[in-house]
Amino acid sequence: MARPKRNLLATAQETSSPPTSLDDNHAIARVRKAEGKNLYLVELPKRTDPLLVELPARFRSQIWIKNGGYVLVDTAAFLDRENKLDGEIVNVVREEKEWRKQSYWPLEFVKKSTYPDDSEDEASTVGKMPPSDDSDADIRG
Repeated sequence: MARPKRNLLATAQETSSPPTSLDDNHAIARVRKAEGKNLYLVELPKRTDPLLVELPARFRSQIWIKNGGYVLVDTAAFLDRENKLDGEIVNVVREEKEWRKQSYWPLEFVKKSTYPDDSEDEASTVGKMPPSDDSDADIRG
């Protein structure tokens, strides 16, 4: 039987806006790879080794997470258990622009431009005619 639509709408509303502040054990992480069975490999900004985190039941089959997307991870969720999980996904970043405006957004995850910076010294030649060669006119004429 399908889940009620109110659960789907509540989950979507919960993930649409970022929290005002983060708890000490919460961190924003980038999703590197889906490991299967609602497990994801994520990377934190200050750590080199990836974490294995679990997607809770309330997000399953309702919110899709893509590689390179961002999630909010609770790293203290599984400290009392003896297993390979390093944390639990608390929230999924859907409105990335809103999340990037927050003061707690990591500097390591700043969006990079796809185009290299053009130097200011060179004038743009977009929409201009190529330079004419005055030496050709002297030879012909």
